[in-house]
Amino acid sequence: MTRFEIDFETRCSPERTIEALTDFTDRRTRIWPGLAPELYEVYSVGATSADVREGSTKPSRVWAKEHYDWSTPGTVRWTVRESNFCTPGSGVSVDVSPGTGGGSLVHLVWERHPSNAKGRMMIAFMKVLGPKIIRSYCTKSLDAYASTAA
Repeated sequence: MTRFEIDFETRCSPERTIEALTDFTDRRTRIWPGLAPELYEVYSVGATSADVREGSTKPSRVWAKEHYDWSTPGTVRWTVRESNFCTPGSGVSVDVSPGTGGGSLVHLVWERHPSNAKGRMMIAFMKVLGPKIIRSYCTKSLDAYASTAA
């Protein structure tokens, strides 16, 4: 099991940050360019939850069917239901609060449990480089989203 917590600030307002995290339209792979369009599939979207498949092809083809929940104001959680690299119950939690200048402070908890050799390699990589990669990726993606029309 690998778990890490990171904090970062973005120019994106708290409302827009939650919006970016919970946008399950065809814009999602543009908001989050690390997601592979060919692996993205939406199963259901409700008022405060969604079931989707997301994944990446770099550095290795990994995917997870995940349940998103944003019923708690300021928090988005996604939990793995099925995956080709990690166990069900693994997941990510993001807490968003007001930052400086109208932006957001983001606290992210990443916790994944490998389910096979691919998962062990991927999660070992993330244990070492994940915090730096995710902080940079999320900040860049959310800052870009802040620049788009609401």
